[in-house]
Amino acid sequence: MDIAIHEWISMLIRWLHITTAIAWIGASFYFIWLDLSLRRRDGLPDGVDGEVWSVHGGGFYHAQKYMVAPKEMPGELHWFKYESYFTWLSGFGLLAVMYYWGAESYLIDPAKIALQPWQAISGSLLFLMGGWIIYDQLCKTPLGRNTSVLAVLVFVLVVGSSYGLSAIFSDRAALLHVGAMIGTIMSGNVFFIIIPNQKIVVADLKAGRGPDPSLGAQAKQRSTHNNYLTLPVLLMMISNHYPLLMSPEKGWMIVALILLIGGSVRHYFNAAHAGGPGKRLLWQWPTAAGLMIVLILLVSARTDRRSVTATPVSETRAMAIIQTRCVTCHSDRPTDPDFEKAPGGLNFDDVAVVRKNSPRILAQSVLSKTMPLANRTGMTEDERDQLGQWIRSGMPVK
Repeated sequence: MDIAIHEWISMLIRWLHITTAIAWIGASFYFIWLDLSLRRRDGLPDGVDGEVWSVHGGGFYHAQKYMVAPKEMPGELHWFKYESYFTWLSGFGLLAVMYYWGAESYLIDPAKIALQPWQAISGSLLFLMGGWIIYDQLCKTPLGRNTSVLAVLVFVLVVGSSYGLSAIFSDRAALLHVGAMIGTIMSGNVFFIIIPNQKIVVADLKAGRGPDPSLGAQAKQRSTHNNYLTLPVLLMMISNHYPLLMSPEKGWMIVALILLIGGSVRHYFNAAHAGGPGKRLLWQWPTAAGLMIVLILLVSARTDRRSVTATPVSETRAMAIIQTRCVTCHSDRPTDPDFEKAPGGLNFDDVAVVRKNSPRILAQSVLSKTMPLANRTGMTEDERDQLGQWIRSGMPVK
């Protein structure tokens, strides 16, 4: 019996990560909607800033928000924090299993910097911790009181980190690490700021002290940041399935556009939930659509030579390249020590499988050059060009 231990561990942690992320993001979206949908009406109790009625599952719900805290502590108070904590923990576990355990294949790119696994892993941890520390300190400086200035600084921090990560790690790892850094910032906001501030407010209330309103304002600021970062981080965390987003030269521009597109879409929903007038809702979708077109054109304008040789590339030549460069992993019996089974179950010993998956091979081995992993088999530019020419020309047999 052959049990692919690494694959099972990876699958189970990924399942947990997706589940907890759905719970966290769902709660975040709901509470942002709830906060922005509150309306002030006559006759509200003292301290209540607004209320909202909603219907779901055959029943009606009536929610009210106290800007600081109610006069008396309710008997039962629900906290929303473990969704965030377990999303980060499971995400870090998945990062460790995929990118630390298989650092030579997934994390390190010898063509950029020939790092030892321990050096690459240390660099990864420094980026995750450093991103949170710098972000947190920016929020606490006087600049953090200006929403627009802080937004620009956080944007520069993320894009600048993307540039640095692209110069150190493999293209696949670089984009995912940008998402991991943003996820660390978001979870750090919950763990270090939002929940502690709320606990202080609750403790003050129980002790008969008046809670400090600035604690709630600070927590709301970080919650708003999390809200605007959610859509970009989602795309970055699934980017390993879309290698066309990976580019050493344009990675930072791709990240910048993803941030702007996701932020524009979130702003539309935030403004709509707040009941903003029509003019406030006119620019977000056109802006997001325009930026998406820019992203598509930027990604598509690859530095791919697409050379055409005088002699057409035959199936025999294309399969020889694949046999030399790809089947160390994509085979019934992979010789690469990091793989017990062919990734994705793709056996490229079979030409029919190669033909069926030619669009993916073109995207990953010719356009994005993310395969072979870390180019461990030494696939040359000429080989990539020939493989691309064979696929584009309809994969002729001769």
